[in-house]
Amino acid sequence: MDKDNPRARLYYLFGAKPGARSLPWPARVPPGLFAVSVGLFGLTGAWRRAAAYGWPVAADVAHLMAWPVTAIWVATLLLYLYKCARYPQVVLQEFRHPVQSSLQALLPLSMLLAAIILARPDQGIWLPLVLAALALHALIGYRVVAMLATGRLPENAVTPALYLPIVGGALVGGMALGTLGYQGWGALLFGTGLSGWALLEARILSRLFEGPMPEALRPTIGVELAPPAIATLAAAVIWPDLPGHVLAVGLGIAVSPIVGVLARLQWWGKVPFSIGFWSFSFPLAALASAIIEAVHRGGWPQEAGIAALLAASAVIVLLALRTVALLLQGRLLPAE
Repeated sequence: MDKDNPRARLYYLFGAKPGARSLPWPARVPPGLFAVSVGLFGLTGAWRRAAAYGWPVAADVAHLMAWPVTAIWVATLLLYLYKCARYPQVVLQEFRHPVQSSLQALLPLSMLLAAIILARPDQGIWLPLVLAALALHALIGYRVVAMLATGRLPENAVTPALYLPIVGGALVGGMALGTLGYQGWGALLFGTGLSGWALLEARILSRLFEGPMPEALRPTIGVELAPPAIATLAAAVIWPDLPGHVLAVGLGIAVSPIVGVLARLQWWGKVPFSIGFWSFSFPLAALASAIIEAVHRGGWPQEAGIAALLAASAVIVLLALRTVALLLQGRLLPAE
């Protein structure tokens, strides 16, 4: 994969268009920016899950996180909606792009997670929001599947980012519907997510085993951790009575992607920090939540859940600090 020249690598991540450097900064807001909200929502959910089981301090942490995380999501959403209204051609170009089209799925994914974290039983606004997010996911997912099925997806664009529109939306959508009380429909989406995972897994892994991804795409490798962790958490949400030893199977499946990502540390560990590294945030938060559920349901030592939660929190805090540094340096948005 590294045989591509630098311009090709930039194309796969941002697209290449004459005069792109002259675009104003709102037009350069990448859809990948929603990964920040997605990761923070996931971490808030993990702390809230720990609080529900009576863990000390967890309730205070979850309460302190909720409003700042919501504010970041709303600000990102308004910023991207402004981009859609002011620069529709740029957004359309992203939609047609082999990589950016997958990253656009982070927008509806953040909407689904907002519903999971913020919804209350007496508020009827969340079901329409979830349905709108699922419709947008279906549109993006269909576009990506069409590129895959017709051979129009460049080989260098076959990366774990493809999981976002095809697997992530279905699994998180299942969790959202389960949270709102529609477990049957949630189970249907859960099955859809598993089928999408099976559809992509062999293609993506065979491509990754051929060699490193293009350098500009390597930060997104964290998405490879997502399917088993999110599927395990989704199963726990949709079926509240699922025993802990069943969740343990999902956690066992999650071990191989973790080892695979760590084994390629030499490829992505030396890449300069960018917003793409937030790809690690939601998978780790989901994994922590799944471990907390397994601890509660399976009688595991509570220390295992605490360690997972603290580890995910430490990684996401580090990502947040590095992101603030990029913002202060004026390097948060792509240059072109």
